[in-house]
Amino acid sequence: MEDLSLKYVSLEKSENQEKHRTEDFSTHKSLVVRRGAPFRVSLQLEGRPLNPKTDSLRIKVMLGRLYVVMPVTFVKQVSSTRWTAYVEPKGLNLQSPSIYISSPAAAPVGSYRFQVSVFTLNSQKTQASGRFILLCNPWCPEDTVYIPFEDQRDEYVQKDSGLLFMGTAKNVVSRPWSFDQYEPGVLETCLNLLQVSPLHQQNRRRDYLKRHDPVYISRVISAMINSEDDRGVLKGNWSGDYKQGVHPSLWTGSGEILRQWTQSGFSPVKYGQCWVFAAVMCTVMRVLGIPCRVVTNFDSAHDTNGNLLIEEFYTETGKKLNHSKDSIWNFHVWVECWMTRQDLGKEMDGWQVLDPTPQERSGGVFCCGPAPVKAIKGQRIDLFYDIPFVYAAVNADVHSIVLSEGRVLGYSKDTERVGSLICTKAVGYPRHQSLTGEYKYLKSPTSTISSRSSTMSDGSTLRRAGLSKGVAVLLILDKAPVAGEPVRFTVKVINKQNVAKMMKVHANAQAKEYNHSPSDTFWETHGVIQLAPMEAKVIPQQILPAQYEDVVGDDLVNLAVVLQDMASQERVLATEEFNIASPELVIEVANESSIVPGKEQTATVSFTNPFSHPVSGALTVAGAGLLQGKIHFRMPQLRPGGTAQQGITFTPSMVGTKMLQASLLLTNMNSTIRGFKMVFVDRA
Repeated sequence: MEDLSLKYVSLEKSENQEKHRTEDFSTHKSLVVRRGAPFRVSLQLEGRPLNPKTDSLRIKVMLGRLYVVMPVTFVKQVSSTRWTAYVEPKGLNLQSPSIYISSPAAAPVGSYRFQVSVFTLNSQKTQASGRFILLCNPWCPEDTVYIPFEDQRDEYVQKDSGLLFMGTAKNVVSRPWSFDQYEPGVLETCLNLLQVSPLHQQNRRRDYLKRHDPVYISRVISAMINSEDDRGVLKGNWSGDYKQGVHPSLWTGSGEILRQWTQSGFSPVKYGQCWVFAAVMCTVMRVLGIPCRVVTNFDSAHDTNGNLLIEEFYTETGKKLNHSKDSIWNFHVWVECWMTRQDLGKEMDGWQVLDPTPQERSGGVFCCGPAPVKAIKGQRIDLFYDIPFVYAAVNADVHSIVLSEGRVLGYSKDTERVGSLICTKAVGYPRHQSLTGEYKYLKSPTSTISSRSSTMSDGSTLRRAGLSKGVAVLLILDKAPVAGEPVRFTVKVINKQNVAKMMKVHANAQAKEYNHSPSDTFWETHGVIQLAPMEAKVIPQQILPAQYEDVVGDDLVNLAVVLQDMASQERVLATEEFNIASPELVIEVANESSIVPGKEQTATVSFTNPFSHPVSGALTVAGAGLLQGKIHFRMPQLRPGGTAQQGITFTPSMVGTKMLQASLLLTNMNSTIRGFKMVFVDRA
């Protein structure tokens, strides 16, 4: 009788990937599965059928030079702690038997090879091989990245688009971002990132063994997203000169950055800033199966000397000076990843801060985290990793000092500005959700929106400047500023003494980038007011659109008011930093209720010019799972108040909720106008 031979192994890709919730990786040629769950392969035999009594099966699974060999049992065996393989006896087809291969819930992540061998009674051996990619499994309770809520797994692992938050705490700007984890080439690039890492190059065996642990993986990725110590993905640039690469504000998704890095032979892509580093890291973590979200910390302190104190200096007319090595960024963006911390104990499980923006070295390398959010709130600066750095970013105090020729004329302290709002995208909704209470104990429910004020009164910290008590000044924006409308604000001056006062009032507005000290003054006003004893006066002010139009977009405004008592020469300061919200592009999709894969759809992008002068620009439209690549259009000159419309067509290739996004780069202004529309693609 003819003996049996094993012709090939079928990976049953569509069935396995649906069960493992990896079906969106269908463009990848390898089988993609998650650890801690079995997947099925079927053998194609020639000659006689399999005889379970006399033939035996063995599987060898290999990751680099590591391997494990296991017998295939004819009894169902699944273990969360070791590799197993079994044949399901029920409905067994002996000419084409199915084998279930099950990995432990703590198996290393990576690209595996496997070999199936059949041994017959007369010791004849026949074999075939295959490949699979193994990812973390947030659906598996034994996995260290298990997150118990389906809506969170959908948002933090499977969603391929989201929103990043910028601007200021009182005027939050949402920026659409395409994480692109299912786009061609992205999965391979994320696996390449682990292979190119210095820790892998130095000791491959040790690296493979450690890849079971999300703490280790996330630390490697945090270092590899920036290029300071290695062949990392992105080169940071905050100089304002981006001629050698792409302006960080022009990126709209992670896919083109990751593909460019691979295609260039792992040369850093130019350029990134904090939100780009964080968004690309979020993509990599979601691809690897580790739940991840992008987080913005508004008024984020970079405390270089670790004293939890940031000093800011102003002239006597309210101009902000660049005197301090410490700084406050209007916003800083990092990520949180969900994992258990077996190295620290159960109470530190959950969300962990990781910051891939290169700021400080950690263990000799530019990376940050994972720092448990619970440890930051609990001030557990003894724990790993980098908790003091993140703690300072959300908790430092701000001292504002008025200087004249080196002399201190006024001084105030603000304990609530830093970390005034910490937020991420809400699960399932296109809006921000506050996380501030997860990082710190809130002093009052309104602390995230209180107006900045400064007082000179008994017991005030202003005594350090040798000033007597008596005057308070508050600076209040009437509403969140919008492009094309005057910026209206109120200066409220209160005489707290029983004496009349003559006061000089200096107001000053400077443009600034989110992470820099302000540049030159673009608006100022000076005047004199008289205050009766115990009188409060309200002074309305406005900055007209023609005066601020260069500041619309990503730039911000530093506004300061200094009051000077003409009799005593004492000064008191109030400040506010704000952004002027850009207009948004409006996207409308035709026949929204009947969108299915493979069927051409139409949409319209509209823009109304709110500025006082004509504008023109370049429109770019993109959408992972909706469009192949990007499409570009020219927008001819548009008069003030005019509306331009651009029709587009797209053919969805994937089901689920997808993001169609558009950006309009205005050629005669330093401004990009953005818009997005969530599109639900139903199964055909």
